[in-house]
Amino acid sequence: MASLKEMRNRIGSVKSTQKITKALNMVAAAKLKRAQDQAESARPYARKMADVIANLAAGVSGDDAPRLLAGTGSDQKHLIIVATGDKGLAGGFNSNVIRAARERIRSLIAEGKDVRIIAVGRKSRDGLARLFGDQLIRTFELSEHKVIGMNAAEPIAALIAEEFEAGHADVVTLFYSRFQSVISQVPTPRQLIPAVVDGSAEPIDLNGAVYEYEPRKRKSLETLLPRNITTQVLAALYENQASFFGAQMGAMDNATRNAGDLINSLTLQYNRKRQAQITTELIEIIAGAEAL
Repeated sequence: MASLKEMRNRIGSVKSTQKITKALNMVAAAKLKRAQDQAESARPYARKMADVIANLAAGVSGDDAPRLLAGTGSDQKHLIIVATGDKGLAGGFNSNVIRAARERIRSLIAEGKDVRIIAVGRKSRDGLARLFGDQLIRTFELSEHKVIGMNAAEPIAALIAEEFEAGHADVVTLFYSRFQSVISQVPTPRQLIPAVVDGSAEPIDLNGAVYEYEPRKRKSLETLLPRNITTQVLAALYENQASFFGAQMGAMDNATRNAGDLINSLTLQYNRKRQAQITTELIEIIAGAEAL
């Protein structure tokens, strides 16, 4: 059984850990608001971009459709982008996204598909390299950027376009964590290539006016589709960032409360052991006095 000194040291160690988890909880709570605002403000822009592409795509079909919209006509080669965080201490945030991507990758490999992987975040690289090291072609570390923005999304989108143009990918899918609330982050796959056209997009209301596109619809799509990839990647990074801080806030709050419970339990054990030791010493003193 541990001595009183060992128990005091353990209580002090848990108290130090509790201070750290409480500080991390406060930092995550402070950063969550801004990250949540960024994620929510990016959603309407990404949605409107998808609506514009859907309206343009309605007038383009067959050989006239850009390759980013129509695809290559095959689904043999898959490029999987897995976006997590660079850091841990966020509960199941990183592992949930990696698990969802891992299941898709295994399914594709079982079907005989060729799979290449881009890891966004150190945790994504660490979680996938052990199983799919041969398929992992590049890692982007988000901690290189002080602020997540276009500077982080553009290199990723450029590599996606490069892989597609080089014929290394027929289908491109992005895995990330969609922010719902502090206690809910949903691992989500989003197909980037071929672009998914929303059939429910509302047509543009021109109040009866007749119009023509200038430049033509195909040319407009060829310009918009690469920008759409960058927009979707940026929106996913914002969602990921908000999800990370939300998950970290919840995880650190739970850790702080668990540390408090453990401190109470250890303190109770310490007091009982100390009382038992004092009682034993008193009995020994009394017995010695009676013996004299």
